[in-house]
Amino acid sequence: MAERKPIESWLTDMDGVLIHEGVPIPGADAFIKKLRESGKPFLVLTNNSIYTPRDLHARLRRMGLDVPVENIWTSALATAQFLGDQRPDGTAYVIGEAGLTTALHDIGYVLTDHEPDYVVLGETRTYSFEAMTQAVRLINRGARFICTNPDETGPSAEGPLPATGAVAALITKATGRKPYFAGKPNPLMMRTGLNTLGAHSETSAMIGDRMDTDVLAGMEAGMQTFLVLTGLTGPDQIESYPYRPSKVVDSIADLVDWI
Repeated sequence: MAERKPIESWLTDMDGVLIHEGVPIPGADAFIKKLRESGKPFLVLTNNSIYTPRDLHARLRRMGLDVPVENIWTSALATAQFLGDQRPDGTAYVIGEAGLTTALHDIGYVLTDHEPDYVVLGETRTYSFEAMTQAVRLINRGARFICTNPDETGPSAEGPLPATGAVAALITKATGRKPYFAGKPNPLMMRTGLNTLGAHSETSAMIGDRMDTDVLAGMEAGMQTFLVLTGLTGPDQIESYPYRPSKVVDSIADLVDWI
């Protein structure tokens, strides 16, 4: 196997890697601090499209993690960049919250329910049956179907919640049309993130807590991949996948000295 080049830029998932249920994972603060001191390009990624980067910056800062706004990359931003490249100054009917609507406004999109180019489905705390019905009708009339991410459930203090992927399945069942997912595990999210940094996959690494999203997307984008065992994928599950991360570590604390 060819020897990998030194890691010059880092991408890391947020939930399960840096924080867990609103609490920083031990070592996360040291990892972010060393990244910032090193001057190496980095991004903190999330498939959650609810929040804007400014929102997430504030939330992380309250937890003691100082991540600049420009170092946060969400599935909403990846979706907006994809749509801006595909159809500049287009129109969209959006089911989602500020993270998604702001990203689309920022690329010059008009949000409308009148013959939109796209129906864009993201995460929201209150999925409306009326909005889903409208999405079904617009897709049946020819709107293209885009989703920020395929996650079927999301975490909450009370237990799992239905997420974008589950609602997308409902709309697909009603229309016969499958969406294009912009977020992980689509390597598009990794590549657009790398382009934002001006980084190359050969000298970049992806850190995640899920084999089926983080590791898969990083691997398909050509990056080194690190799986931390502080999130969803347990050590007993790794062998069930037909691919492997470059390295498995207990937590983000084990990667501070890699920077």
